[in-house]
Amino acid sequence: MNPLTCLLRDLAGRFLAAIDLPLLLALLALLGIGLAVLHSAGGEQVALLYPQAMRFAVGLGALLLLAQVPPAKLRLWTPWLFLATVLLLALVPVFGTGRSGRHWLNLGVVYLQPAELMKLTVPMMTAWLLHRQPLPPGWGALAACAAIIGLPFGLIMLQPDLGTGVLVAASGAFVVFLAGMHWWRIGLLAGLGLAALPVAWQFLQDYQRHRILTFLDPESDPLGTGWNIIQSKIAVGSGGLTGKGWGQGTQAHLDFLPEQTTDFIFAVLAEEFGWVGVVVTLGLYLFVVGRCLWIAAEARDTYSRLLAGALGLAFFVYVFVNGGMISGLLPVVGVPMPLLSYGGTSAVTLLAGFGIVMAVRAHKRFMGA
Repeated sequence: MNPLTCLLRDLAGRFLAAIDLPLLLALLALLGIGLAVLHSAGGEQVALLYPQAMRFAVGLGALLLLAQVPPAKLRLWTPWLFLATVLLLALVPVFGTGRSGRHWLNLGVVYLQPAELMKLTVPMMTAWLLHRQPLPPGWGALAACAAIIGLPFGLIMLQPDLGTGVLVAASGAFVVFLAGMHWWRIGLLAGLGLAALPVAWQFLQDYQRHRILTFLDPESDPLGTGWNIIQSKIAVGSGGLTGKGWGQGTQAHLDFLPEQTTDFIFAVLAEEFGWVGVVVTLGLYLFVVGRCLWIAAEARDTYSRLLAGALGLAFFVYVFVNGGMISGLLPVVGVPMPLLSYGGTSAVTLLAGFGIVMAVRAHKRFMGA
């Protein structure tokens, strides 16, 4: 056989071996569901479908490439990636754009949301720090982690974007949790956090306070701030067991449901595919989370274990927060449903993160474990 052919075949084999097939198939199923629901929620307009499909393609390309990068090399790049994303985030309050604040940077060709990138680089940087420390972490290491998490959180709150800020902070906090932080310290910090809530309330924007108050009593302003939750609950409840059928949801097509292609797209899925569709989709989400945690448990080094586990748990929180939001169990905080909601930076970032998780598994295999 031609030596060049052998080399190409060997490279292709290594490239494909880095891909975790069960995880990839689950992600592809979620992407397919996302495009189908988006097609219906957007009034069956291909103008929404094609850009989202292109974003998914870019995200899958990032997944395939990052799956080839050894975690040890990624660990060396981590401080520089974190610094770059913090600098981008610092530009948003000055040069950013958005409908209710400043969230995106206009790069001419695309709009970039640096806060979404922090969902990757914050857990990466926190894992990089704890990889170099004895575990479980002491107060010194915890203070350094707090600085790593707190700086991006503060910059995101300047936009303002409470929902994304909390999710970014959670992605870093999961790294600390997986590092074996003592339960008494977790309890102490949780108690201090609860005690600080009255102070934090004073720093919230008026619309953020209204969202929380509306969550507690949506019927107090049914045609105003309570409209979103009420209409979303109607959509979810009207789906029944098997739903009204693809493209037959009245809440979205008659414009009763707000933000039906972004924050409330899961309510469209519930109305059109019913309880069956919700269970299948949530089952796929849980499989993805479980697969990430399994890969983390099998990792060969601290950095890989903490990072893969934190990415899986953070993904679970994204699903939980949006699901709770559209069902009225949590306040409306503007968090999209991952891989279903319309948007570019979020989808690409999530898929890139799963590429890192696959790299953790591939590295373990190539090392002969």
